[in-house]
Amino acid sequence: MKKIILSAAFLALAGLTTVKASDIKNPVRVAVQQDSVTKTPVELKDLPEPVQKTLQSEPVKAWTPTAAFLVTNPDKSTYYQVDVKKETETGSLKIDKDGKIIQ
Repeated sequence: MKKIILSAAFLALAGLTTVKASDIKNPVRVAVQQDSVTKTPVELKDLPEPVQKTLQSEPVKAWTPTAAFLVTNPDKSTYYQVDVKKETETGSLKIDKDGKIIQ
């Protein structure tokens, strides 16, 4: 009799712990977007003449340039990112090859 009760208890326990497997009704899609923006360091003295003139112009000359990068976007457009500092504040400017500041 013990064996029958033990068998019944085992079957009941096994029935409770089985996993119900079913098909996924809504598959999850993952989209991966690669960032193909390249950032190349540029010496401040090697910046093009229009960019250097912009850095010496009135609203910007209060800031001191600390580093510069040539940034190339996936569509092959380029601009210069110039990191600037003014006392304890830091920031960066985006300037195109013609010296115009980009927002």
